[in-house]
Amino acid sequence: MERGRRPLRAGLALAAVLLPAPVPAWGAEPLPSATLRAAEALRDRALAEGRAAEWARRLTDEVGPRPAGSSGDRAAVAWGVALFRELGFSGVRAEPVPVKVWTRGVETGEIVAPFPQRLVLTALGGSVPTPEGGLEAQVVRVGSLEELEMRAAEAPDAFRGRIVFIDRRTERTGSGMAGYGTTVAVRTTGAAKAAAHGAVGVLIRSIGTDSNRLPHTGVMEYAEGVPKVPAAALSGPDADLLARTLQTGRPVRVRLVLGCHDEPDGVSANVVGDVPGRERPEEIVLLGCHLDSWDLGTGAIDDAAGCGIVIEAARLVAASPRRPLRTVRVVLFADEEKGGAGGRAYPRAHAAELPRHVAAFEADSGTGRPLGLGWTAGPLAEPFLAQVAELLAPLGAGRLIPGGGGADVSPLRGAGVPLLGLDQETTTYFDVHHTANDTFDKIDPEALAKDAAALVAAVYAVADAPAPLPRIPPKAP
Repeated sequence: MERGRRPLRAGLALAAVLLPAPVPAWGAEPLPSATLRAAEALRDRALAEGRAAEWARRLTDEVGPRPAGSSGDRAAVAWGVALFRELGFSGVRAEPVPVKVWTRGVETGEIVAPFPQRLVLTALGGSVPTPEGGLEAQVVRVGSLEELEMRAAEAPDAFRGRIVFIDRRTERTGSGMAGYGTTVAVRTTGAAKAAAHGAVGVLIRSIGTDSNRLPHTGVMEYAEGVPKVPAAALSGPDADLLARTLQTGRPVRVRLVLGCHDEPDGVSANVVGDVPGRERPEEIVLLGCHLDSWDLGTGAIDDAAGCGIVIEAARLVAASPRRPLRTVRVVLFADEEKGGAGGRAYPRAHAAELPRHVAAFEADSGTGRPLGLGWTAGPLAEPFLAQVAELLAPLGAGRLIPGGGGADVSPLRGAGVPLLGLDQETTTYFDVHHTANDTFDKIDPEALAKDAAALVAAVYAVADAPAPLPRIPPKAP
């Protein structure tokens, strides 16, 4: 999951040219009893069979790390196509997506003075390399981006020629992404902001909640007209070490060697498969997750878990003796971590179909148990979604949270497509997120089965409802 980038806006331009959806008008009718029975049966079957963890295991073990444009990414696309065909989905295809390609390379760090110490760090995704032979400079610490700007205003040369260490801790939360959301800008914008004030490099405390000596990577962005400087994340213990050394009041010098670099642009793909609806196959309920991962681990919680959940939900719908009215489409999106190219490519490739997309779900919150649904739709959607929540209540997942979707499906918002996201327990998610520790042993099969059960029940209810969800109004916040 990569929630640190700018909000994806690719779908907005489509809203100006697409007419309102040619689908029946909304009416908040009670769900038919046949729909409820079928959704309940799928929910219970997901709990009994529990194959979501199997799909996550196969992706992590059979493919492994899969950064966009890499050989692992190409293997993942082939894996997805083969599995979709194995499961009997219709219209299976890999839709090409141009992607930027970045390679990590060597990465080392050390405190040179006053007390020599090795630092465990990792380059941030998209960082430029250090100069040949490495980069050595004095370190200046700030506790936040706000402090960086305040000190630069007071002393314009405070960071000139220095390595800026941005030491902001990430708060642990039980659900949602609040702690991550308040700190991730350090990673995404810290290098550009520090370089604008003359810094020659940036170190950040990893955007994570653990105390392991394993740094967290993640995408960062440079700014137009601002020098590009090397940027890396320190593990929590090493960030503590550097902070303590700076507290001695003595000048602290750090040396970095980063071999990361851009490579020629490449091609990935969105993997797409359909489960055709029984009466309105032209109307589509989309299930999305992202296929790519960072390179340090094998991308188990981010996002093989999400892939396992949506693949299992689609498999169960396909095996149902009563298909829903509408088509259920599962999409394994490309390049969520480093740029969101797959999410932007989908509405371009399917522009003619977007008025008939009645909802888009996303799973990208790891392996924690389900708590409910986040939703973004027209204001009249809530009474209908309350009925869906009743279906999920036996799983402990009956809450509704305004605001839902995900990075991959958010470009559909410009066409008014209602967006829904599986809300999951995330207490330990950011202990593992974007680290070498993101491996299959972190998957909780029982929780993942509950996630698939919650998703398949919600998806079936939406896909089989007499009328589609109210669309997102133009200019909605």
